[in-house]
Amino acid sequence: MPKLSVWSIRASLIYLALGFTFGALLLFNKGEPISPVVWSLLPAHIDFLLFGWTLQLVIGVAFWILPRYRRPPKRGDVRVAWTSVVLLNVGVLVAAFGPWLTSAPGVSLVGKGLEAGAALLFVLHAWPRVKPPGA
Repeated sequence: MPKLSVWSIRASLIYLALGFTFGALLLFNKGEPISPVVWSLLPAHIDFLLFGWTLQLVIGVAFWILPRYRRPPKRGDVRVAWTSVVLLNVGVLVAAFGPWLTSAPGVSLVGKGLEAGAALLFVLHAWPRVKPPGA
């Protein structure tokens, strides 16, 4: 398995654990109120599970499993895929924790933009590797 896939899947599992932990805290707080501050974990919970876990897992598996048509088999420019993974992780962290760290408006939007940019970069990387059957 390529290193990018290994690191992407490992990071996705970390986001899964953190997202489930935040979700458990939110659910517990709903039944037995701890503090109203716990509700501020909701955006991080959503971002960790939706983008950190799901999208990162998809990127890691897609990078590993998409066909390689050239001889010798190549995955294309790996730097683009690595940039995509780095942008995704920075975007998830900025979107999840940015509002806690700064009062600047739109910091969450910057994180979402980084996540969208990461997805677009990975699509640009993977596009040439997708061919119709028999091509």
